[in-house]
Amino acid sequence: MSVASLAASLRAGELSPREAVQSHLDRIEELDGTLNAYIAVRAEEALAEADALGHSAPPDRPLWGVPVAVKDVIDVAGTVTTAASKVRDDAPVAERDACCVERLRRAGAIVLGKLNTHEFAYGALTTSARYGPARNPWATDRVCGGSSGGSGAAAAAGLAAGTLGTDTAGSIRIPACLTGVSGLRPTTGRVSNRGVVPVARTFDTVGPISRSAEDCALLLAAIAGHDPEDPSTVDAPVPPYHELLGAGLRGLRIGVVRSLFEQGIDDRVAATVREALDVFRAGGAELEDVDVPLLDHLGAIQQAMQFAEATEAHLGLLRSRLPDYGADVRARLLTGLFLPAPVYVLGQRARRVAYEALRGLFRRWELVVAPTMPVLPPRIGEETAELNGERVLYRAALIRFNSAWSVCGLPAMSIPCGFVDGLPVGLALAGWRFAEATVLRAAHAFQQATGWHERRAPSVPAPVE
Repeated sequence: MSVASLAASLRAGELSPREAVQSHLDRIEELDGTLNAYIAVRAEEALAEADALGHSAPPDRPLWGVPVAVKDVIDVAGTVTTAASKVRDDAPVAERDACCVERLRRAGAIVLGKLNTHEFAYGALTTSARYGPARNPWATDRVCGGSSGGSGAAAAAGLAAGTLGTDTAGSIRIPACLTGVSGLRPTTGRVSNRGVVPVARTFDTVGPISRSAEDCALLLAAIAGHDPEDPSTVDAPVPPYHELLGAGLRGLRIGVVRSLFEQGIDDRVAATVREALDVFRAGGAELEDVDVPLLDHLGAIQQAMQFAEATEAHLGLLRSRLPDYGADVRARLLTGLFLPAPVYVLGQRARRVAYEALRGLFRRWELVVAPTMPVLPPRIGEETAELNGERVLYRAALIRFNSAWSVCGLPAMSIPCGFVDGLPVGLALAGWRFAEATVLRAAHAFQQATGWHERRAPSVPAPVE
């Protein structure tokens, strides 16, 4: 069941929090030996927390009894945060929940466990050597994407009603796309990063991955808002996202990012997303092809800064635990050591130029849409993907499609919009800063008119509704 439907059933007394938790634990036991979405399951703790909730839902706890799970870079009190790395084998048990977990609990949610991730959330495959690869429910020989791959797999296979991931340069949107679910990167500063292992501090954000835009709206409302203990959060009102979902598409001005349909993309993926745009037109939105300023440079701008910020976060561990890092993450962190300081400063200046250019774009268009990913997921063990009959580097191919929004900290969402060769294809929607309500509104309207988000992988049995 989705977050929304499960919350409604719990509130109506059709099942108890213990029954909701137990059904998900049973499903984890049945399927996660294959999917490897979880690093740690809090079975006893979750059942005890369910029992402690009582027998009726208070009106101010919209997620009362809903079982969720979080990416294992997010602290949960009493559990080790592994970040899927051997480097953290001796990490202490977290003494306190991350802010986003505190807020989930305040809303009544129950945390089932910690989800698999690319090591230190610094990659797009979720194939860490320490805990093994998370497997895509649509084809278990393929990756889930990353870095929040376990979150995508768990949401797609019903191993949690909803999940949290983190996004620095696409790490929510990529796995949401490749596993056929919905994932929202909020505006940087909308959600606290307190208690979250950093990748690159000026880009990182926590966000929801679940089956639908409605689910994401409920989860975002629970975790969003200013945190006095995290100075990176913005002190701005949090809209009632769920109440704003029904505004529909009529009158929305949507720019279609022309070049992302034409260059560096599998032709079949581009055609699938183009076809999905007819739903927006039919709903009364105004669509027009647009060019995103500096699009071909935005990935380089983010990488110039991200390498340095990621390395800064790991300086102490690089000195003492260098051999314990996986080869790919180690290489990226060492790269950051050799980038001269002027490169970072240049990246900051370029980001400001990009910010102003994109601000101009969003003065004309309320949203922009594009394919989330240009390729289908590679097979586990491969770092290349097929692109119109050629093999291309998977990581290089996706940067252009994701950095455009994360470099300026904009809200962006991936929703399923079709299939190619039996594998999900994602549609990306992005808005200006703090326009999550508009992004969610458009995504929800699309999902009300289509059924792509309700499809389930044929190899994964449907949960009992």
